[in-house]
Amino acid sequence: MKTTLDTLVKQHPELEGLKPFSTPYATTPYLADATQKHTRKILNSVEDAIKATGLKDGMTISFHHAFREGDKTINSVMDIIASMGIKDLTLASSSLLSCNEPLIKHIEAGVITQIYTSGMRGELANAISHGLMKKPIQIHSHGGRVNLIQQGEIKIDVAFLGVSTSDEFGNANGITGKSRCGALGYAMVDAQYAKNVVLLTEAIVPFFNTPPSIRQDQVDYIVKVDQVGDPTQIAVGAVRLTSNPRELMIARYAADIIEHSGYFEQGFSMQTGSGASATACTRFLGEKMVKKGISASFALGGITAGIVELHEKGLIEKLIDTQSFDTAAGMSLAKNPNHFEISTNIYANPASKAACVDQLDVTILSALEIDLGFNVNVLTGSDGVMRGASGGHCDSAAGANLRIIVAPLIRSRIPTVVRNVTTKVTPGDNIDVLVTDHGIAVNPKRPELIERLKAANLPITTIEKLYDRAISLTGEPKPIEFTDRVVGVVRYRDGSVIDIVKQVKD
Repeated sequence: MKTTLDTLVKQHPELEGLKPFSTPYATTPYLADATQKHTRKILNSVEDAIKATGLKDGMTISFHHAFREGDKTINSVMDIIASMGIKDLTLASSSLLSCNEPLIKHIEAGVITQIYTSGMRGELANAISHGLMKKPIQIHSHGGRVNLIQQGEIKIDVAFLGVSTSDEFGNANGITGKSRCGALGYAMVDAQYAKNVVLLTEAIVPFFNTPPSIRQDQVDYIVKVDQVGDPTQIAVGAVRLTSNPRELMIARYAADIIEHSGYFEQGFSMQTGSGASATACTRFLGEKMVKKGISASFALGGITAGIVELHEKGLIEKLIDTQSFDTAAGMSLAKNPNHFEISTNIYANPASKAACVDQLDVTILSALEIDLGFNVNVLTGSDGVMRGASGGHCDSAAGANLRIIVAPLIRSRIPTVVRNVTTKVTPGDNIDVLVTDHGIAVNPKRPELIERLKAANLPITTIEKLYDRAISLTGEPKPIEFTDRVVGVVRYRDGSVIDIVKQVKD
């Protein structure tokens, strides 16, 4: 005789409120169909996926930028969303680049009304700097983005994530298949926190796709598309090998500073960035490591071919990668067992229980401007237009023991050292050394470092003298004319407002 839950409750009151069993597949009906249980996540089109997520006016969508200038996902998805009549969206892309110029029309049409991003470039940045958007955009660092998501300021309703391969359940990565971007450090965060996750993939491969950068328990829908990105364009504007004597001089100085800093010992750690001088410095550091007979314990951040080369020579034990900056880095992630992929939460979130930047000995960073207080601007150009990104700049500067800025004193008759930066992104308290082609300035807060570098006969000067030198060569720059309207809010990695960007006068 069948015993009902009601009968059991009378006998056992502690069962009150529990749901009675009905059928084996009451909550998983797809398991009753041998085909559906394998293909239930796979949809025919991006439009079908958008409908399935319930995306509507006023929601927040996100994308990652691992393909950089080769991205083929953001623009195409936004075109489809616009064609469906959805408006008033917040765009929370990890970063935006020159290739995202087509977003201008969607802002003008009211499809996008708010943006969170680490930075932007090209015509999109120019248009926003001149007042395209009614609401100011929010600029955050890579670690700061995760912090804002965890705090609930950025609430991602739908994440659209481009990956090179995925299986039928959503185990996906960026190191197998055709268009490989390497590490998916940004996408890993979106996959964890978004309410709905849509994978756009070039290939649906047999289950179980390994290694799973994005896991099956995070993914709602999968759409096969022709192309998610062009990996040959990842390095455009990011990584550049140089034969320029000025850049090589700066790189040699930076390597010399590290050598004599007190941190250049067996097992030191580093993040050297992707700029021309930083890339060259990586090579010079390798030579110094061989000469001294030491190796680094790890290299962190955006990994480049130069870093991979040192790793494969045994000069860097482990590579910890949140974004692969070129094809060589992506290939290394696929084949080298000590090349590890991490999310930006693990990389640099100040609210994380532990961030890798906190383990750094040395970081080399770039600058558009640096002022007499060692404050750094990596966001706005000399014309006040946004043309860069906060990226991981303030993140690694906060965590590292030695923070080095490499930059020419002058670019195109425009001084890099200024009285006050146009936009503060990284505070001067977290910068130790400025290396230029006209000398090296050390923050007075590091007197012991000044003494070490002077003892090494490096061309040490003061930042005030570098400023005077720059002005003597270029003259006083004409002040940038801004309106009173705010077009951008610069958020420090903890979410606080460190500066604002005003609209450039036409």
